[in-house]
Amino acid sequence: MQILVLGASGRVGSHIVANALKDQHHVTVLVRNPEKCQTHDKNLTIIQGNVLNREDIMRAFHGADIVISALNTDGTNTLSESMPLIIDAMRDEGIKRIITIGTAGILQSRLSPSVLRYQSSESRRKSTRAAEEHHRVYMMLQVSTLEWTIVCPPYLPDGVHLGVYRVERDVLPEGGTEISVRDTAEFTYNLIKDDSYVKSRVGISY
Repeated sequence: MQILVLGASGRVGSHIVANALKDQHHVTVLVRNPEKCQTHDKNLTIIQGNVLNREDIMRAFHGADIVISALNTDGTNTLSESMPLIIDAMRDEGIKRIITIGTAGILQSRLSPSVLRYQSSESRRKSTRAAEEHHRVYMMLQVSTLEWTIVCPPYLPDGVHLGVYRVERDVLPEGGTEISVRDTAEFTYNLIKDDSYVKSRVGISY
């Protein structure tokens, strides 16, 4: 499979790339700083560019079968500004499937089901800025024709790979507070061969 990974130099993205290469898929990554990509593999293509540049996006997306985005907010609007370009490029290239990493803040609240967690007392985070950015992306994907899935972890410590965790559609598993970077990457990567959660948010935690 030809897999395009965005955010490949980040904590979750780098493990997604490693998992895909281990299974001998061809992986293309679009990164601003290629030197941050420590992986060397015959099946890895590194394209230097920016997700906010339409030409870079089109170059990276050409020939891809599936897109996995592990882009984070970094205190900017990169997520919401790049998503229209990503959606356009996927349409132009005929790519249907996108899997993204979101945040548990955009899952439905168990206490107040009519609102999202970050809008309710369920969330303990003082700042809602990152959740608002992920919410904008969620709304764009909802109205697109793509086969999207948003993986929504809570606190993400580096931790270890356990391979055992709970997942639930649209809400965070009850009492869930954290999930390691490696287990989040594993679940996200495994969705390339699982369409159970198409057009859904997925809460994941221990």
